[in-house]
Amino acid sequence: MMSAIEIKSSLGSLILSIDHVGIAVPDLTEALTFYQGILGAAPMHEETNTEQGVNEVMLKFPEGDTQIQLLAPLGPDTTIGRFIAKQGPGIQQIAFRVSDIHAVAEHLTNAGIRMLYPEPRIGTAGSLVNFAHPKDCMGVLCEFVQPA
Repeated sequence: MMSAIEIKSSLGSLILSIDHVGIAVPDLTEALTFYQGILGAAPMHEETNTEQGVNEVMLKFPEGDTQIQLLAPLGPDTTIGRFIAKQGPGIQQIAFRVSDIHAVAEHLTNAGIRMLYPEPRIGTAGSLVNFAHPKDCMGVLCEFVQPA
């Protein structure tokens, strides 16, 4: 297993920034009332991702690049549906923007961190995504996003 210093030096150039924070919500309309109507975030992208079982909206504030991703389950048996049933609405994941998702997955795997998928999947707006297991990331589901 690699030390934290070795991991930092090998991933430092691949992880570009925090891309977004994913928030599980039971109802997109209610969530948009808060994040858009009260906090003033602007919707940037909306889609239904049937593979991941969610309706989602990406929101952004006028300054900065980090976004908020609202994730509403398509049903109770989806990942987000089960998350809400178990833990209630709230922060579900943090996503890091990366330059090379395959290289990131390789580095993390070599460091003993389990990836949820053997290969990246298609995420929001055609991006490539993969996730590191929360048990290997101090209880946080870490998503890695390579924009399309």
